[in-house]
Amino acid sequence: MDTSTTLGKLWSNSTARFTRKQLIAIGAAILAAVIVLVSIVVIRSQTGAALATQPIVQQTLVQTVSASGTVNPQNTITVGSQVSGNISALYVDFNSKVKKGQVLAKIDPSTLQAQLDQANAALAQAQAQEAAQVGTADAATASITAASAGNAAQTATARASAAAIASAAATVAKSQSAVQLAQTTLTRDQSLYSQGYMARSQVQTDQDNLVQAQTGLESAQASLTQMRAQSAASTSQTAQTAAQTLVAQGQSASASNLAQADAAAVQSAQAQVQQDQLAVEHAIITSPVDGTVIDREISIGQTVAAGFQAPTLFTIAQNLHKMEVDIAVGEPDIGSIKAGQKVTFTVLAYPNDTFSGVVTQVRDNPTTVSNVVTYTVITQVNNDSGKLLPGMTATASIQIANAPNALVVPLAALQWHPTSSGRHRKAQATPSAAANASPWGQAAGSSAAAVTTGGSGVVFVQSSGGFGSGGITPVPVKILLVAGTQAAVAPQPGKTLNVGDAVVIGNAATAATQPSGTQGISGMGRALH
Repeated sequence: MDTSTTLGKLWSNSTARFTRKQLIAIGAAILAAVIVLVSIVVIRSQTGAALATQPIVQQTLVQTVSASGTVNPQNTITVGSQVSGNISALYVDFNSKVKKGQVLAKIDPSTLQAQLDQANAALAQAQAQEAAQVGTADAATASITAASAGNAAQTATARASAAAIASAAATVAKSQSAVQLAQTTLTRDQSLYSQGYMARSQVQTDQDNLVQAQTGLESAQASLTQMRAQSAASTSQTAQTAAQTLVAQGQSASASNLAQADAAAVQSAQAQVQQDQLAVEHAIITSPVDGTVIDREISIGQTVAAGFQAPTLFTIAQNLHKMEVDIAVGEPDIGSIKAGQKVTFTVLAYPNDTFSGVVTQVRDNPTTVSNVVTYTVITQVNNDSGKLLPGMTATASIQIANAPNALVVPLAALQWHPTSSGRHRKAQATPSAAANASPWGQAAGSSAAAVTTGGSGVVFVQSSGGFGSGGITPVPVKILLVAGTQAAVAPQPGKTLNVGDAVVIGNAATAATQPSGTQGISGMGRALH
């Protein structure tokens, strides 16, 4: 009996002993075994090709933004001139160390001194005119005082004259009464005398009394007339004194006004003198701070013209041991820049030296050139060595993120995937990525395969176990940070990834033709299978 017949009988006997459901389960198990065998064949066909690998390393991966900038002193003072003239003396030069108040240069003061002398003469003239007007005003004031005193005396005299006139008028009235009484007595006694009742001597006495009363009346009337004449004269003199007082008051007011005008002229002349004096003082150019002269724009004999804007004569750096780097950062990267971030940079003069600093300010003022927008980032740097000079061009790297002590793999390890044809392939960039490219090109931290920080990926680890000897095992990972051609990764929960594991980055031929910058971690070897 041949083998096929024997197998047929065994199959017939076995199928007779199993139910339909059991047969279906057995078929599924056989199919799964076939799939596993096919996968092993595919993976072995992969591993049969020459693959390039690199070991996983543990290190701190740093993501940076690269930009260029200019080295400048932190505090620069420009020294100008407020006056015009020829430079007559120069006491400092480039790189001179200066102290606050030190004389840097002098401007010829001849013209300025002449202007000051003229202003002093005008001040003296104004002061003399003011003194003369003050004397006139004082004389007018004295006249007013004298006139006021005379007016007061005249007023008192007028009052006395009025009292005397009143007294004289009373005396006249009294004398008139006496005359009337004497006349009445004489008339009565003459009547009695004619009748023989009165003696003649009495009549004679009455006549004498009448004459005496009339004389007294005439004297009183004369005195009243004199008093009235004196009062009129006093009133006239009082009016004259009042007129003199008014004249003196007018003179005093005029002199006071002129004195005030002259006082204002004196103040104006004094201000002009002060201004010209300052101009003479400003002809001596001094340093406002301690520092170092980094620029001199004048020479002896050169004419300085100070117009609406003071010309710059010197530029002084306050402290060349404290410098700053003004870095122009592009629009795509400025959102990642913050104060306090570390900066490293090099300059052309010392290509083997690396300098470091700290970001202190991100200025909001943009600069646009050819539709490219940049922002100035200020970095403070210690320059104790004195190597950094103003104006040097710095090539800077700003550290914007880091993954300390992380598992680091080449980006190529995240871009490589196996295929059933036995060839590997690398993930390609989507068309939209090229279509949406900015004027700056690819943003920092991205790759052509869109391997980005925070995303997920798969690395294939070469191992002796897994799907057989020399197989490769896929390990899902989370991408912690992407920097240049490297990525920091962490295995997904339940997966294992160790330092030294060899991850596939491509086949040997492709890896050999790639530029060295795309082969992952610099200085690390690669294992070929």
